[in-house]
Amino acid sequence: MEESKTDSSVGFSPKEMDSLMKYFVGNNCKYREQIIIPRTVGPIHIKSVDEKRVEAVFESCAFKSLVASVMGYGLGAALGLFSASVSPNITAPDAPQQSAREIFRDLKFSTLSYAKNFAVVGLMFSAVECTIESYRGKGDWKNGTYAGGITGGLIGLRAGLKPGIVGALGFAAFSTAIDYYMRH
Repeated sequence: MEESKTDSSVGFSPKEMDSLMKYFVGNNCKYREQIIIPRTVGPIHIKSVDEKRVEAVFESCAFKSLVASVMGYGLGAALGLFSASVSPNITAPDAPQQSAREIFRDLKFSTLSYAKNFAVVGLMFSAVECTIESYRGKGDWKNGTYAGGITGGLIGLRAGLKPGIVGALGFAAFSTAIDYYMRH
């Protein structure tokens, strides 16, 4: 009688083993609602598909570059308005006095010139930095340094090779210093 007990297999049939594996391992498709997150820190909010799409748009390089360009335009306009109002045009003593229209025309030219330049620099720096960050897969200080070097080099290259190198080094150092200050 004991031999008959030992002869019978002590285990699971293939069908039972398959159902046990599906129970413990799970099937091939995972649903978001089946995720179990322990509540040790606080309430957990799982993002919906729409929230993920909006977040993806806000984190895209194109959106970041556009925002940097618009913000650069605004900052450049403010600095241009300030600099034009602080440094008036000095004319010869016997020259006729400028009219209000001529003063406002110079003010508009200076403001728009600064705004355009700051917008282009903001767009270039942000696009290059985001591209480098996407390529490297890291968000550290090196991205800003590399982006500053590339942006400064491209801006300085318009004047020649030596100004391009100086611009790259200067902009990279400035970007590194600003990044260090913002992170600490």
